[in-house]
Order: sequence, then structure tokens, then C-alpha cells
Amino acid sequence: MKALLITTESAEVLFHWTDPGFQLNIQQQYGAAQEEGQGLPDFEDSISTLFAPIIISCSSMVDRLGDSYTCFTTENNHTYVLHQFNECLYIAVNGDGEEDEDDLRRKIYVTKKMTEVLFGMVTLSGNLIRRELRPQGTEQRARLWKHLQRLLDTYNHLKENDQSFLVEAVERLIHPTLCEQCIEFLERRLVQQLNSSVERAGEEVQHAFILVHTKLLAFYSSRSASTLATSDLLALIILAQNMYPSNMDQDDHTSEDSTSGSGPESFYTPQPSPTDSSSSEKQAREDATEFEFVDPDIHMAEDSLHTLDVPPPDPSTPRRVFLEVSHKDGLYPMMPHSMYCLPLWPGITLVLLTKIPTSAVAASVYMFLEAFAKLEKRLNEGQEGSSATRSQPTIHDIRSKLDKFIKALGPSDIQSSQLQNVWSEFKNRAFSRGGPGFNRDLIPWCKNMKTQLCGIYRQCFLIESGTADTPRKLSSILQERAQAMLQEKLIDWKDFLLVKSKRNITMVSYLEDFPGLIHFICVDRSTGQMIAPSLNVTERTTSELGKGPVAQFIKNKVWKLVSTTRRYLQKGYSTVTLRDGDFYFCYFLWFENETGYKLEAVEMPILPDDSAPIGMLAWDYYRKLLRYYSKTHQGEVVKCYELLTVHLGVIPTDIILQHCRQLASKLWEPSRNPLL
Repeated sequence: MKALLITTESAEVLFHWTDPGFQLNIQQQYGAAQEEGQGLPDFEDSISTLFAPIIISCSSMVDRLGDSYTCFTTENNHTYVLHQFNECLYIAVNGDGEEDEDDLRRKIYVTKKMTEVLFGMVTLSGNLIRRELRPQGTEQRARLWKHLQRLLDTYNHLKENDQSFLVEAVERLIHPTLCEQCIEFLERRLVQQLNSSVERAGEEVQHAFILVHTKLLAFYSSRSASTLATSDLLALIILAQNMYPSNMDQDDHTSEDSTSGSGPESFYTPQPSPTDSSSSEKQAREDATEFEFVDPDIHMAEDSLHTLDVPPPDPSTPRRVFLEVSHKDGLYPMMPHSMYCLPLWPGITLVLLTKIPTSAVAASVYMFLEAFAKLEKRLNEGQEGSSATRSQPTIHDIRSKLDKFIKALGPSDIQSSQLQNVWSEFKNRAFSRGGPGFNRDLIPWCKNMKTQLCGIYRQCFLIESGTADTPRKLSSILQERAQAMLQEKLIDWKDFLLVKSKRNITMVSYLEDFPGLIHFICVDRSTGQMIAPSLNVTERTTSELGKGPVAQFIKNKVWKLVSTTRRYLQKGYSTVTLRDGDFYFCYFLWFENETGYKLEAVEMPILPDDSAPIGMLAWDYYRKLLRYYSKTHQGEVVKCYELLTVHLGVIPTDIILQHCRQLASKLWEPSRNPLL
């Protein structure tokens, strides 16, 4: 019983995602209310009818009280979490007890993050994002919603099964020699050849990386490229997994073949085994959840959104994505890139991120949006005249730049002429001697300017404007060449890599030094990377944790520990130790300088209950935490680390703490100092 909606204040549904249990409940509820002889109502109408009272109530509270509820629980124990982003209201629901308030809030923020990656600054305009999320055509809308629903399904699957998405950090494949060779290959051969080709249509490859399922084998950024934020990289992995889902069944058979017929030692040092590359690829989520409605009335009630078959992605067609870029003058969020996801073999993918020729337009739009947003905020606060224009950049600073920007666009299309008209009216009101100047009457015109700027952005980067004669992507021949080059490089490694992705690190190499240690996760929050032993919980695979239910039991404990530590971290605790039955859990967060010296602890910030979820995907809590800590260490590079451990409860506490110190020292060089 799970659902998520994006709606307007007038209860218009802009997007919905529901699991089979929620769909069945809705269809039974509204089907029973229909008069005999009438068909079931459209599913979208049923959703809108069900949530309309909540949406209207929320809007009324905002209008009359200037405040609203963020979470409530009904008598039947359904939990609702609500959050308003600009003019869009996000609602997440759980009725089966599998998700708590924190889980639902995280799902809302992740959905918001994915819409930003897909639509960029258009999300800043309520009118424009409504047009993007709810296109006029029914088939187009159904296709878009199906894509977004599958993205959410992919995220939910990864969050529940992948440790890197549990802690929201990237996991690298541990094979230094091969990783180094691949990075060198990406730099000196692949990217260099692509960027020197005349068939690149003005695009420049800035980032190239190789994924083995969700793990990073190699990552290369050109010298002119900005650092790719961990939040964006995790979002791109979700997109890649959505396009080419991991075939977990095939991997499990591969792992079983590589370890069967031998003693336990063969598990710890798996030999590469051949895989059946001709096996058809199926989504792991479909394997895990096999709901099939057989009631004919329910089939009739499903609209085209639920029955539409989305064709497989065309690898040669890039996806427009909007990512954060850091320039010397600051951070620019939601800058346009083209993402090429090129499958090498099932489970192994090459991803290319290119800078498009017109990306400078996006940087200018963001600068103008920021200036008008700051002006609007000051006017709302009651500041008028010169005090309203003191923020940086000031509206006076951008006046000539915006004039040049509009002139460069030209008056040839409706969108730029509308921007020109609104800007002229704004100038008449703000700068003319006879005009009202900078006062509250200017607020609607600030909003209008932001809408027009977002419209220019939408026209440039979301509406297809290229023609067959002027392609705006890397040519298909160039993409095929890149695929072939990398396949030739990795052909002897592919089977090994697929096994390695399931057995990246095993606990056996740590048991001699740390007896009684069951599991650990260590995260470098400065780089957004994590390291942890593999957790395999299927019936076909055996690990140090056992097989099937035993391993699943340990996995559930680890997932619960991460959730618990986040709640403590939200309350300002950086150290947590607790005993749970036969297990002893530890969590530590600490800071080091670049030489590995452990820095003194500080009072951690306390966050409100309805704050953004702690993590790096939807909202980078750790980036803000590092800024907070660095205030007392000016001019010094500060790094942040986390360590979670699970021990057997019979191990003495002093030995467990000693293990934690030594483990932290061993995992991340140059961390050589005591943890505690």
C-alpha cells in the first residue's frame, strides 16, 4: 500500500506512482461506489478524487494560517507525508507499515531530485513544470509518467538491495590495476578520439565512466570539466539502471557456478566463469514483485498509463540531463548535458556526459534568476528602494547583461519577444524616474521575469529544435566506435567483472584481524565513496553470513542500523553504540585533515523533524556539514568519514572499540590516527 503524487494547489494531478496494493484498493473502493451498469472510473480521476480533500485542506491552511501540516497518520494507520516545492505539492503515502515518515520524506526528495535532473530550471516555474509533467496529449503523458514511475521503481529496488544506495555513496570496484588501465584508456584513447572528431556536432565529452551494475569501474573527467557531484552521479546511475536493469538471476547463477563443487575457500577467491550472454535481460524488480491482477473489472479500470508498453531505449539517442557545475565564480545548478548510455554487455555500461554548445545560455539564465529571486525576497521582507537592491548580484549589475542577452536571442520567436516585453515593463517600473521604483508592487513583475527566463531555458534545452540536417548529438558511428573500442579492451575481463561486482570485498580478509566482526560500512563523505563487504542474501549463494534467511536477517539488521543512526545524527549525535539481542552495533562520524590527523569533535547541528533527509542523493547533508565544520578550520582541507560496524554481542566492548579504531585506520589511507 504505497503511493506518491505530485499535484497543483487546485488538486490537478501532475504525476502519480502507486504500487499494485494501492491500485487494487483504489479500484475496489471507487468501483463499489459506481451505479450498476456503469464502468469503473478512470484511475487518474479516482486518485484525484481521493486526495482532493487533503490538497484543498493543505492549501487552506497555508492561505489562512501561513502554515501547513507535513505529516499525519489516519485511524487505519496510513501515514501521509506532504511537502510543498514552489507551486507543486508532493504527497507520499504508506499503508502497510513498511515505510516510516523518514522513508516517505526521502522518497519525496528523491522524486524532486529526479525531476530536476530531467527538467532542470523549468522546475522553478509552477506553470512550466505543470506543462512538462502533464503534457496535453494522453499518450505522451502516459509515456512520460511510465518513465518516471519506472525511475521510482528502480530507486526503490536499489535502496532496498544495494548498500551504496542505502548509505547514498558510490561504490568502486576494487581492482587497482584494471581501474588504472581503464582510466588511462578513457583519457588517452576514447575521450580524446571522440573530442577530436568532426562528427561530434559541437558536443564535448567531459565525463566518461564505466559501470558494472551499480559499481564504478573507472571514471575520467576532462581537464576543462567541473567535478561531478555525488548527488548527480547517483542520479545518473539510477537512470542507467532504469535503461539497462541488472539481471540479478543471471548473476546469481554465475556466482553459483564459480563457487559450487568446492569448499568455502572457493567463495572467497572466485574464479571468472563464463556467462550466457544470450540470456534475455529482465528487470530485477519484476522478478521480486510478481503481482498479476486477474479480475476483469480491474483490467477494464486500468487506463492507458498502466497498459502502455514503453519501447526499449535507443542507445544512440542521448538523454538531456541537468547537473551541477562549479565555476570559479560559484556553483551553477541544473546545467544542461547530454547523457549517452552505451551497453557493452548485460550488466556493463559505458556512460558519456557531454557539454552542449549552447550551455552558456543556461549559466546566464541562472544568474538572472538568482538576481530576481533575491530582489523578490527582499521586497517580500519589506525592504524598498536602495536597500532592496544591495544583494549580489544586484539588479543594476545585471541590467546591461540582460539587455545584451535578449538582443543576442533575437526577436524571431514568441518566447524571446515575450521576455523582451516583460523586461521593458520591468525597467519602466523599476528604473524610470516617473515609475514606482523598487517596492512591493514590483513583486509580480519579478515572478513574471523568472517565468519568462525559465521559458527561454525550456525552449533552448527541453524542446527539440534540431533538424535532420543539423544533428545535435554524437553521430551513431562515433558512438558505435566508442562501444567497440571499450569492448575490445574489456573482452577478457567481462566475466570476471560480473563476478567481482557481486564479490567486491568479502569479510574473510578481515576475520583474522577482527574476530567477531560480522559486517561494516565505511564512507568517505568528502568524495562520496563507500566500501563494504558484499551482502548476498539469495538461496543460491553462500557467504560468510550464511545462506538465504540467515543472510537476509543480517541484512535487515544492517538496514535498520543505518536508519537508526540517521535519526541520532539528525538529533546531533556523532557516536552511537547499541546492543540488539545477539549483536552490538557501532556508528562513528569524525573529521580529519588532508594528512589523516583526526580533528577535534564539535557540537553537531540539530535538525528539525521535518528537515530534508540525511544523505547525498536528494540533499547533500554532508556538504553542508563540512562547510559548518570548516568555519573553525579556515584554510585547511577537512574530510568527513563514517563507520558502521556489526559485531557479535559476546565480544567485549573494549575489544569492539579497539576493532573500530584499527578498522578505520586500515580502510582509508592516510587515516592512521585513533578513531576515538
